[in-house]
Order: sequence, then structure tokens, then C-alpha cells
Amino acid sequence: MLVAAEELFAEAGFEATPTSRIAERAGVPKGLVHYYFRRKSDLLTALVDRLPDERIETSRVVVPGDIAESLRRLVAELDRRLSASRMLSHLLWREADTHRAVRDALQARYEVLVHQVRSVIVAAAGGAAAGGLALADVDSASALLALAVSYRHSMARHTDDDALDEMERELSFIAGALTAKAAPVTQ
Repeated sequence: MLVAAEELFAEAGFEATPTSRIAERAGVPKGLVHYYFRRKSDLLTALVDRLPDERIETSRVVVPGDIAESLRRLVAELDRRLSASRMLSHLLWREADTHRAVRDALQARYEVLVHQVRSVIVAAAGGAAAGGLALADVDSASALLALAVSYRHSMARHTDDDALDEMERELSFIAGALTAKAAPVTQ
């Protein structure tokens, strides 16, 4: 049922897709759809759970002392995981504007992503204090990168060459800003 709902919502949109079409596409009685999903919007919420897990073991991507490369590896792994669900990701972000449950679920995923980015930055720097990084700067950088990654995935642009070039510039900027802030100022 969820595969059928995903396909139909992507083709015609949520509002234009009746549950009877979902049941027909899934090859099940309409009552079965309503048995598992009391409201059609419950299908959207269930689709959020079909997105790949964004939790990545920090040690898999961190290059000690190299924030930029660590972030590149993190973004590449996120892109790899989410490339299998490009249509679903785009669909859910589109529907988040009108469905609070979807918006809340995507917000929770965003917060996990911010924490993930923060963990990678701190680990790559050898700890915020050891790396000379201000936690406020790490938090700002984490939120900015999480926003950039979320935007790219919401637009299903994470495999587009222009988007890859843009992300590389953003990663370099964020890592450069963090590194410059951590470096001692000489006169």
C-alpha cells in the first residue's frame, strides 16, 4: 500500500489521489487501506518512516584534523542513502507545507541531521575545545549545513552536477570559516 501511495502521490499529488486509487494500485480492498490508515494523511506520516536512516556512525566519516573532508564524507554518505528515495523525499517536503504530522516528522529528522553534522565537526576538530572552536560557531555551522543538505534533498537535487558543485563551495566555506575562527590571530 505504501509503495502505491508513494507512486500515486508523486504522480497526482496528495489531494488529488483518492484512497480507492491507492487500494486499486496496491491490489487490495479499499477497506484494508482504511483499516491500517484511518486517515489518508496517516499514509504520508507512514511514508516518512520509509526514508533511509540518516544516523551515520561518526567514526565512519571523520578524518581527524580535516573538517572539510569529514563533512564531504558525511554529505556523500547522506546523498548515497537518500538517492534511493529521491521521489519520496521530494514528495514529503512538498506535502509538509499542508500536513503538520509530516512537517513535524521532517523537523525531527532535520534536528537529527544538525546533531550529526555537529558531531562530525567536533570529532574532526579533536573536540571543540581542543580544536579551538567556539560551540556557538559549531552550532551555527551545523544548522547551516543541515539546512543546505535538507534543501537539496527536498528538491531531489543531490545528484545534479550543479548542486554537487554548490555543495562543495558551501562545505569549503563552512570548514574554512570554522578553521579561520579556530586559528590564533597573529599581528
